Amino acid sequence: MKWNLRPAAATRGIWHAADLQHLLAEHGLQVSAGKMSGLWSGQPLALKLDDLDVICVALRCQIGELLIPEPDRVAARVDSGHCAPQAEPRREPCW
Repeated sequence: MKWNLRPAAATRGIWHAADLQHLLAEHGLQVSAGKMSGLWSGQPLALKLDDLDVICVALRCQIGELLIPEPDRVAARVDSGHCAPQAEPRREPCW
């Protein structure tokens, strides 16, 4: 998945992380400066579904504007043998 927060915010006239941070706070989501930096400038490692709901409400957007599927990345992983079938059942997920 591609995290698309900055472009989604920009289409709504939000150009700075601090502006989005204030908007999220108005909708009940307090985000630390460190977490906001990660949300704004990169791809978050983890994000609560409830937080995604607040972000969508605050930006008046759909989840599909924030999370963009990248099926080619899945195919590339399979082609590289990373998720090759195992003789025995896999005990942990193939990430």
